[in-house]
Amino acid sequence: QVQLVESGGGLVQAGGSLRLSCTASGRIFRLDAMGWYRQAPGKQRELVASITYSGLTNYPDSVKGRFTISRDNAKNTVYLQMNSLKPEDTAVYYCNAYVFGKQYWGQGTQVTVSS
Repeated sequence: QVQLVESGGGLVQAGGSLRLSCTASGRIFRLDAMGWYRQAPGKQRELVASITYSGLTNYPDSVKGRFTISRDNAKNTVYLQMNSLKPEDTAVYYCNAYVFGKQYWGQGTQVTVSS
């Protein structure tokens, strides 16, 4: 089993920044692709950012230029630096990771951006 634990969420004013972290533990040989998703009330879960083991990244247009995903493979940790936050970024943010082709999810961390 693999466990993912997120941290770093909270309340921030519009225009502010937050940094999320997600650390994996358990039966890990190598974490493959990792990512961050978010889900706002009444909406579907959506991809925010993803990163391969080698560091290739992908972002939707809604966060491109504002959010940066990175990872530290030695620490089994993925980060999401969020700048210029907007009220529409308010959501529960979930960490996601693939290990041997199986997908794992964290419990989620709340991010609230006030206007």
